[in-house]
Amino acid sequence: MAPQGQCDSCVHHSNRAALECPPYFGARAVPYRLMSMTQIPGLILLHRGKVRDVYALPGNELLIVASDRLSAFDVILPDSIPGKGEILTQLSNFWFAKTADWMPNHLSSRSLLEALPRGTPVVEYERRSVVAKRLRPLPVEAIARGYIIGSGWKDYQASGRIGGVVLPPGLQLAEQLREPIFTPSTKAAVGDHDENIGFDDFVAKVGGDIAEQVRALTLKLYMFAADYARERGILIADTKFEFGIDEQGTLRVMDEILTPDSSRFWDASEYRPGTSPPSFDKQFVRDYLETLDWNKTAPGPMLPKRVIEGTRERYAEALKRLTGITL
Repeated sequence: MAPQGQCDSCVHHSNRAALECPPYFGARAVPYRLMSMTQIPGLILLHRGKVRDVYALPGNELLIVASDRLSAFDVILPDSIPGKGEILTQLSNFWFAKTADWMPNHLSSRSLLEALPRGTPVVEYERRSVVAKRLRPLPVEAIARGYIIGSGWKDYQASGRIGGVVLPPGLQLAEQLREPIFTPSTKAAVGDHDENIGFDDFVAKVGGDIAEQVRALTLKLYMFAADYARERGILIADTKFEFGIDEQGTLRVMDEILTPDSSRFWDASEYRPGTSPPSFDKQFVRDYLETLDWNKTAPGPMLPKRVIEGTRERYAEALKRLTGITL
């Protein structure tokens, strides 16, 4: 029998089929379990990132598990957010399904049930894990900006440009740009900081053809999602994507897309240029950390209960507004 909130065959579905089964996003059968770290007997752990643990699977595939870990300013914090990994996975899968017709992604057709070793508690992993194709990741992050905020605002104040893109003078904090811009950044290791780079530097890293494809697809994904989200009361200020290339040379979007970890989601009803709007993302945590005497290097400070709960509420609200899923 499938867990409550799923159809009886859902645990046997391929990743793509499971995405298209609405009950996959249904009511929870159990309360959230905090999962800060994973260890799956029988599988080789290849990489433990800021949020995701990546395991090797046969057939040139990967098992990617989104933990509840939280990072800010490129530092993994000691506290985790219960259920965060589930929210990120469900929201990414929602967007992967919505864009699958024109944007290839990293999802495999292999089911999670097939991938997990016998005896692994599937219920603990099914909402926070995907089976993915093993790709050759590009060594950059692809960022689309529709509003000027964050590191983009700092760069603009210093030079009048972001990552080589010259912007008009006199822009306010959080102001909407005339049209979205593409500003790639370096992909720093855990503990280091990403840096915005110009398009010429991006071309030097990945080649001209790939760079042009990534720029076009990044802006297309952003504009598609921004239009969709705006109708549901959310402004997507900016977002970042990661891309990889498969064995056949196909460019695919990978990791996560359009989540509160990779994007700035603002409440459209409270948006005012010149101020930093209320958000449904990590900005709530960043704002708290900015009040502390912390140098933004590891180890990070502990978070009070109100910040942990407030962060989870904001992530859950983003999921609800964008997908209709209530957790």
